[in-house]
Amino acid sequence: MDKDKLSNIATKLVAQNKGILAADESNPTIKNRFDSIDVESTENNRRDYRELLFSTDGIENYISGIILYEETLYQKSSNGQLLSELLQSKDIIPGIKVDKSAKDFIGFPGEKITEGLDGLYDRMTNYYNDGARFSKWRAVITIGEQIPSSQCIELNAILLARYAITSQESGLVPIVEPEILMDGDHSINSCYEVTNKTLNEVFNQLEKHKVNLSGILLKPNMILSGKESPDRADKNEVAEMTLKCFKETIPENVPGIIFLSGGQSDLESIDNLDAINKLAAQKGDMPWELSFSYGRGLQSSTLNKWNGNSDNYLIAQKEFINRCKMVSDARNGKLS
Repeated sequence: MDKDKLSNIATKLVAQNKGILAADESNPTIKNRFDSIDVESTENNRRDYRELLFSTDGIENYISGIILYEETLYQKSSNGQLLSELLQSKDIIPGIKVDKSAKDFIGFPGEKITEGLDGLYDRMTNYYNDGARFSKWRAVITIGEQIPSSQCIELNAILLARYAITSQESGLVPIVEPEILMDGDHSINSCYEVTNKTLNEVFNQLEKHKVNLSGILLKPNMILSGKESPDRADKNEVAEMTLKCFKETIPENVPGIIFLSGGQSDLESIDNLDAINKLAAQKGDMPWELSFSYGRGLQSSTLNKWNGNSDNYLIAQKEFINRCKMVSDARNGKLS
């Protein structure tokens, strides 16, 4: 494990103006996205759509890295170039989703545990050899009646730590993603408490597992009211609570925080990112870059413009570059 190399990649991924595109939707997830525009989820259609995103002129000004699904790492563009090589030619770093998704936590109704440690080192070594330079593992924590349990938080934190050290040993920068879901009618204060407890446990386990914190990125949720909450907090309260929670839980040697857009509408996720960065600039004492790793927040309007029709290629790419620029402006707290 080359600590400097990992740290350099992590720093490059959160370079000024830039963030990460999450294009690692599993086949069932992208099928749902394609169903919404009435397009069949075939291997070729998935390839065409992702090639549309990756080949858009100028995205390298706003996108530093792209998280890929395993299928995409090995797909070739319409002219025979590996999609990962297309990204590298634009100085965009290819990454890879490595978890095997969240499964029911037996004995703990309503809670999930992420699987995927079996054979992980060998898989990640292969991904490294095939061009990937960072990885991602997502844990999900649900807020509900009597949950999350401390067992769910602790076990997910241990699994994130095992993944992170394994990733670093294979040469890949780990994106550590403990997501507190927006589902439910909980208050912003409940989200704050659960996120605080979860992040404390995650960094406790990362330290115990001797993970090099300067060679990771954290992909957390913002502090938000539940989606069904009757009294949802506005963007200024989201910004205040999010930065307060992070100052209490995240060590200063983590190079960057890359927010997930999970559950928010496109524009809500962008407005909240902008408010967080505006407040961080006012406070002036944030030790980490505050960037983004958006999937839906970057893609959904582009998907609708494309609509599975090759005639819409350029219109969709124009939509995508505009959305990338908008999210980049929000990442700088300069959304007009």
